[in-house]
Order: sequence, then structure tokens, then C-alpha cells
Amino acid sequence: MSQLTTHVLDTMRGIPAAGMTIELWSVDPSRMLKSVQTNSDGRTDTPLLAGDEMKSGNYELIFFVGDYFGERRFLDRVPVRFVISDPAVKYHVPLLVSPWAYSTYRGS
Repeated sequence: MSQLTTHVLDTMRGIPAAGMTIELWSVDPSRMLKSVQTNSDGRTDTPLLAGDEMKSGNYELIFFVGDYFGERRFLDRVPVRFVISDPAVKYHVPLLVSPWAYSTYRGS
């Protein structure tokens, strides 16, 4: 099934990032599609987009990292902009994050 999912790992503590707020935005036109929080496994309870919601286009996930770590000494919000080029397949956008660094990739 085509869907967009995410997973956030707290690399400072070595645990899933539970309770992190994430916003999903459509870039063109710019509008917020959804705001969610991660569960105890660092995932959302449901896909961010699924089935007919999946449309080709530019999207942005905004991860509220500063709120999660309770500090804004370096990172506050982490934006990850990506393209859904084939709405018939699965897109997984994980975030590995600490208060000072992050990485992402297209997962499976």
C-alpha cells in the first residue's frame, strides 16, 4: 500500500523519541496537512499519508526537536524537504537526532 511514514530515534539517549511533535506540509501550495506526535516507539500511530492521500509533489516534515529535548541551544525545528515522485509506493522518512546533530534517509 502506498503511504508516507516516519520514525524518530533519539541518538543521545539511544531510545525512540516518544512525544515529539511533527508537522507535515505541502510545499506547493504551502499548507499544513497534519500535525502529529510520535508514540512510545518513536513512530506515528497511523501513516502521515496513505492511499488516495498520496499525491506527487514537494513535501516537508518539520520535527520539533527543541521542544522534545527541552532546550534550544542549537537545534530547534528540523525541516526535511522531500519529493513524492511516485504516489503508488511507500515513502519512509526516518530522523536520527540529538540536540546537536541529525541525519535522515529514505527508509523502507
